[in-house]
Amino acid sequence: MKLRIPENIAAIVPYPPGKPLEELEREYGITDSIKLASNENAWGPSPAAVEAIAGVLTGLHRYPDGSSHYLTEALAEWLDMDMAEIVLGNGSNEVIEFLVKAFVRAGDEVITSHPSFLMYQKFVQVRGGRNVVIPLREMYHDLAAIRDAVTDRTRLIFLDNPNNPCGTLIARQDFDDFLAALPESVIVVLDEAYVDFVDPNERIDVKACIRRPDGIPAVVALRTFSKAFGLAGLRVGFGLMHRQIADLLHRVRQPFNINLPGQVGALAAVRDLAHYRHTLEKTRQGRQWLSAEVERLGCVAYPSHTNFFLIDVRGDATRLYEAMLHKGVIVRSMKAYGYPEFIRITVGTEEENSRFVGALADCLAELGYRED
Repeated sequence: MKLRIPENIAAIVPYPPGKPLEELEREYGITDSIKLASNENAWGPSPAAVEAIAGVLTGLHRYPDGSSHYLTEALAEWLDMDMAEIVLGNGSNEVIEFLVKAFVRAGDEVITSHPSFLMYQKFVQVRGGRNVVIPLREMYHDLAAIRDAVTDRTRLIFLDNPNNPCGTLIARQDFDDFLAALPESVIVVLDEAYVDFVDPNERIDVKACIRRPDGIPAVVALRTFSKAFGLAGLRVGFGLMHRQIADLLHRVRQPFNINLPGQVGALAAVRDLAHYRHTLEKTRQGRQWLSAEVERLGCVAYPSHTNFFLIDVRGDATRLYEAMLHKGVIVRSMKAYGYPEFIRITVGTEEENSRFVGALADCLAELGYRED
């Protein structure tokens, strides 16, 4: 073939998804493995969501509601927002793509941090924009360096808050000061995929930011049903923003972007807040127990505001990752993120957490990272 491939497309490195559980089990000859690598919800979706999805499967020959009216209405009621301030996406990824499509042209700049979510930069590359990447400072967003990097070509700033993979949080006052120092023409995007796990007293008041008078940059908050609601397989996310920005995103949104099972499953989930709160509480308890156990084994557990946290294993993290795989426990090595002695783990069920701690103790001893 004689393809004329644009340079910005040819330069994109595909997003590296984790291997399916079944493939890892075949490759390593293991069974009954547990996956603590992808920040998934260990307790699964609300039973009400599963029932609602099953109830619409015979209607899959019909198109879904193109406006996702009832889901948007339920979200507006839960979050005390107007329906016109909410845009749904096929995962919050799609809302990121909408923002880049609507506001970034070739040559425009978008500021992100490293490490953070890789898809911010990939969407910018597709549009021919320029990625300006600011390293984290001691595992936190370097707001001062980000502010100094802003030019008249800057269109968007992406801040994952809490940050993935570090689990760190931007303080409210720091964010207010940051906004006040930016030009009004920039849009600040807070990716709050894990905000459900954050103490409400420490969350940024995004509604107040969205509704502030002119004089500061517009703020967009991204949320998802993949984490606290346990619906990662459905791919439903949403953005909260000023209605003028929402109107522009609807112009670049594909029709029927939220499928029928996604709409009814997410609607049932947001109505079952008891299950949602159960997940939050079990995650908090599990994170506390795991952190204490990890420290007992001689590693360093870093504080986190999410359903995952970083662990300094005091040795090569990739070797530990491989050793853990052979015991049927899947974690994430942070070497590719610039932390060669760190792993990241997701908080699991009590049984999964106990198995992880046992496997970690064995592997640390086998690799000589600790003395028995």
